[in-house]
Amino acid sequence: MTQNKTTENDLSVTDFLNTVTDETKRKDCFNLSNIIAETTGFKAKMWGTAIVGFGSYHYKYESGRAGDAPLVGFSPRKDAIALYLSSGFEKRDELLAKFGKHKTAKACIYVKQLSDIDVEILKEMVTNSVARIKSLYP
Repeated sequence: MTQNKTTENDLSVTDFLNTVTDETKRKDCFNLSNIIAETTGFKAKMWGTAIVGFGSYHYKYESGRAGDAPLVGFSPRKDAIALYLSSGFEKRDELLAKFGKHKTAKACIYVKQLSDIDVEILKEMVTNSVARIKSLYP
């Protein structure tokens, strides 16, 4: 079995976020980090070189693959900020309908800037996502 490349480490979240060149995105990432930390009660930690994660859980698939992952995370990407939440959290579709301007992939939600979204809905999505992951991986 290969080891996961994206693991929790001691790199500085502040140093990483300060590398974001776009000023609005950089400020949004610092604000997002504070919002998620307050919502989850977990301190921001670096996962790999480009993901800011909060909390962690251990997973093991039927295939035998296992590892650790953040309960919630985000990464500033070139075109958007990627939010990493559970793909099956409670009221996902309903909350996304009220969330604001975004795009989705299986487990990622992409936002251009925090001013495009409803932060209170984000907090509810984060809370529901953490609950879902904890129920699947107690």
